[in-house]
Amino acid sequence: MKWFGRKAARATGRPFLFAGWRHVFAAEPWPRSYEAQVREACLGNPVAQRCVRLVAESVAWAPVFASEARPAAAALLTPALLETVTTYLLLHGNAYVQILQDAAALPAELFALRPERVTVEADGAGWPAAYCYKVPSTGSGQAAQMRIAARDGLGRPGIVHLKAMHPLDDHYGLGCLAAAAGAIAVHNAAAKWNKALLDNAARPSGALVYEPGDGAALSGEQYDRLRAEMEAQFSGTDNAGRPLLLEGGLKWQAMSLTPADMDFIGLKAGAAREIALAFGVPPLLLGLPSDVTYANYREANRALWRQTVLPMADRILRGLSGALASWWPGLRLQVDLDQIGALSGERERLWRQVRGADFLTDAEKREMLGFAPTPADEAARAVA
Repeated sequence: MKWFGRKAARATGRPFLFAGWRHVFAAEPWPRSYEAQVREACLGNPVAQRCVRLVAESVAWAPVFASEARPAAAALLTPALLETVTTYLLLHGNAYVQILQDAAALPAELFALRPERVTVEADGAGWPAAYCYKVPSTGSGQAAQMRIAARDGLGRPGIVHLKAMHPLDDHYGLGCLAAAAGAIAVHNAAAKWNKALLDNAARPSGALVYEPGDGAALSGEQYDRLRAEMEAQFSGTDNAGRPLLLEGGLKWQAMSLTPADMDFIGLKAGAAREIALAFGVPPLLLGLPSDVTYANYREANRALWRQTVLPMADRILRGLSGALASWWPGLRLQVDLDQIGALSGERERLWRQVRGADFLTDAEKREMLGFAPTPADEAARAVA
């Protein structure tokens, strides 16, 4: 292949010809808006998406029962609703559940609103008076807006506002997405690096240095032709490993840093751990290598339930049961811990300890295990 003659035309010097990695790690600001962060995390990052799904699906399918034997209240808590509310709480830090009533003025359905579309309207004292739900306009249509009072004339709530603690805000909660944005950006940039490396023949980029003996430089036409032939014949996965024939004063000079110099593998693994940390998921459950924080998978799964899933479920169920108590006084929604397989070891150990406590009566043992007293126990207490 003949790129140019023996003597190149003397022209203005051209820059080195190379495909570097700087465009992959170009200085780009982290996404600030909620929608942009969701697209980067849940739609574009496998670690963040798996963390959200793991927590949300665990809360959605946790066994829930209602006290006072109120099946109508428990029937409102569908797995789809709990999964949606948990996802909004994790990402945004706020979840707004609208209570829809039937003809008899009883709760018929619970509907989760998009949190980024809800605005809290406070009264003169600073307490929430209403919630404004605004759907942005699409195309030529106008934006739809709905104002829902915090409570109706009878003092019953129209919307249940669930939120995570925010130390600097009175009305809005703090989600996990903002804290994980930096690690998500690093992890996504590492994925782009791998893709760019694969597209560029899966070998480090460098420069073709032109050093003729007489000090000549490439002309513009020669430079453009050389670049086109390099991209067509020596770039991409189909051309990986093809030998490069250099002539006329050209030599190849590697310029990019190696993954070992950049600690590339450790950087990506560290970013994945930070993402898992922000969402409260043990890294071992995500298959991350070289993580020995937990002894085994069972211990990590138990830590997920105790430290993340159960506190999140308790926050949601307490908020919903407190609002629905306006229709069903004394209502309490809670997770049935006896039916959670990840906690079966703890339950078995508690049963063994209670059974061995000879100084406790049967009524006290039932109470410690969370069972209701028998009629005989209630009669004995009445006599005492």
